[in-house]
Amino acid sequence: MIKLTAIYEREGDWWIGYVEELPGANAQGQTLEEVRESLKEAVQLIIEANRELTRRETKGKEVIKEELVVGA
Repeated sequence: MIKLTAIYEREGDWWIGYVEELPGANAQGQTLEEVRESLKEAVQLIIEANRELTRRETKGKEVIKEELVVGA
């Protein structure tokens, strides 16, 4: 299973979070718990959007699709 690294920074009254290994995955919240949940949602949305984009781009093409497990 892949584990990602979340970075949290305090910016005034807000927390900013981003994922070190996944550009574009970022969130903000007034509490650390809020930004953690928002960041998890952002990662899920990016993965879902990329899957849909790949489905569209490979439609009608001969492709091999398989599960890739990184780490154990």
